[in-house]
Amino acid sequence: MANTATRVRIAPSPTGEPHVGTAYIALFNYLFAKKMGGEFILRIEDTDAQRSTPEFEQKVLDALKWCGLTWSEGPDVGGPYGPYRQSERKDIYRPYVDRIVAGGHGFHCFCTPERLTAMREAQRASGKPPKYDGHCLGLSAEEVGTRLAAGEPNVVRMKIPTEGVCKFTDGVYGEVEIPWDAVDMQVLLKADGMPTYHMANVVDDHMMKITHVARGEEWLSSVPKHILLYQYLDLEPPVFMHLSLMRNADKSKLSKRKNPTSISYYSALGYMPEALMNFLGLFFVQIGEGEELMSMDELTGKFDPDNLSKAGAIFDVQKLDWLNGRWLREKLTPEEFIARVLDWASENGRLTEGLKLAQSRISKLGELPQLAGFMLASDVGLTPDSFARLKTSPAETLEILTTVQTDLEKILEWNVATIEEELRAMSERMGKKLRVVTPPLFVAVSGSSRSLPVFDSMALLGRSVVRQRLKVAAAVVASMVEPA
Repeated sequence: MANTATRVRIAPSPTGEPHVGTAYIALFNYLFAKKMGGEFILRIEDTDAQRSTPEFEQKVLDALKWCGLTWSEGPDVGGPYGPYRQSERKDIYRPYVDRIVAGGHGFHCFCTPERLTAMREAQRASGKPPKYDGHCLGLSAEEVGTRLAAGEPNVVRMKIPTEGVCKFTDGVYGEVEIPWDAVDMQVLLKADGMPTYHMANVVDDHMMKITHVARGEEWLSSVPKHILLYQYLDLEPPVFMHLSLMRNADKSKLSKRKNPTSISYYSALGYMPEALMNFLGLFFVQIGEGEELMSMDELTGKFDPDNLSKAGAIFDVQKLDWLNGRWLREKLTPEEFIARVLDWASENGRLTEGLKLAQSRISKLGELPQLAGFMLASDVGLTPDSFARLKTSPAETLEILTTVQTDLEKILEWNVATIEEELRAMSERMGKKLRVVTPPLFVAVSGSSRSLPVFDSMALLGRSVVRQRLKVAAAVVASMVEPA
């Protein structure tokens, strides 16, 4: 590489709760930078304007800081290659796209969304993978000019070689070959003038002098597009490294539909960030028996990017629990332990706000653990008996729980007002009174029919904990429903 200083980055999209997979990729980049004496950079990739929110961006920053990761450049700390938020870089990309078109490597596409949908459906129906069919590739310069002058909506796509293969060396997988006919004519610039992920990614990595791009293996198939863009722009590509995906114990992809994946969930349940980083870091190091307990400095010392496993990283919660227990018992003094407990209980105002909500509902302090203990519990111990005294039938209760689960995912900002608003709207859509919908939620989130106000409780518990409690509740109630 021409650049001698190693520069790596993590580039999350602020479109949801930060995922443990983000922490896994971030940790690899962080350890790589520390090992190489280089820089670790944070960039926010918010080109998806509809789903990106400031709240989610703040959650990304908070989650990565909670993990103990620090960056030398980013949207919150600045740096010489800013801005570090893609939405603030919009005007930077157009000249690069124009260069690609002027060089004959890109073209304007005027296909309507309806035509593209019909095209993909026809391709799927004939058993082909859906990709752009080149409909606008042969338009004359004159016709393109006329349609642009008329203000016709269009995107810019990249041209792809029609034969041969793309060969490249990956830092983990070694020599890789991907046939060009498996690569789509990617949109580079959307109709609203915003770049797509691929275009912005390449330009930003070049401008920020990124030397190594380490990301999940799901991006391996995109490398040919990125290599082509570097070639079209006459730029030197970085070294690509693709890490094996995190998987569940059954080898399925780690996803929130199956298991809790949000960093905030593990924080809320009282896992130590050091233990989570220790657990994730073990995927990147070779250790002997009895060496599992490792600090960030010890992980850096053992880290060897030339000796990485291509085997899937299994997110084994039992191993995480074991490591976390060892950190709590072996790494903290009693005084540090007490301080950690108090910090954890106070996180997001759970304890203080929960106590305020409890004040008007008790006659003596000894009732507090039973009334408000669910705010700090890792599991509220739901059984069929928990739901037996509800006025709704098991089938109706299950319908409520599953509908609420889906609806709450639509909320962008998670607070008392938005939760109440969404649940009222959902009740109307279901044709039910709100007082019919809330009792199953009381039981699902608190384990009891007598509890703190449900909307406030859900807001304080946080999206990821509520999601998991509703999932557990739905599974319990499903076991009570008589087969049709």
